[in-house]
Amino acid sequence: MQKDGIGLFYYRIALNYAPSSLQLDPVNYGFKIERIYMAIDDPSHVQKQSDGIWKFKLGEKVKVILTMTTTQRRYHIALVDYLPAGCEPLNTQLKGTLTADTESSVIRSNRNNCYFGCRPHSTLGWTEHENLRDERAEAFRSLLWPGVYEWSYVMRATCAGTFIVPPAKAEEMYSPENFGRSASEKAIIN
Repeated sequence: MQKDGIGLFYYRIALNYAPSSLQLDPVNYGFKIERIYMAIDDPSHVQKQSDGIWKFKLGEKVKVILTMTTTQRRYHIALVDYLPAGCEPLNTQLKGTLTADTESSVIRSNRNNCYFGCRPHSTLGWTEHENLRDERAEAFRSLLWPGVYEWSYVMRATCAGTFIVPPAKAEEMYSPENFGRSASEKAIIN
């Protein structure tokens, strides 16, 4: 790039890349992301082995819990969690899917008919919009205060095999240099 003449010159450079390894370490450039899996029906059906590989029983409902930490106020946040290829998300808002242990991640307040998440520094029900797609689950918020936020959804292990679990990622959508991701993992479904 070159500037010729007087006046200001504004630019922004971005870099898109593909990692050379499927095993990615966690990264924190404004967001710390952690992910755990919990069994809904039987605790022995979802376990993390000593080598870090997750084991899911085929057909098991699995609760995915994401914890996101930020130390600064953030705007237009997207939290995206990619599922293992052998799993599919379950919409717990649909009748017949919901069980006692698969409560919705958005909990309504009895007072003022307001989501708890609309109050500053509250982490319960902090999302403004959620999407469940074939390969990922997404949560969005336009303003996020410093703090620790938890979001959960339910998936089912549908196909047997060994799968890579891509990292979960959070970013400011209009300032993507502020992001974070969890580590990638492996999952065995049998």
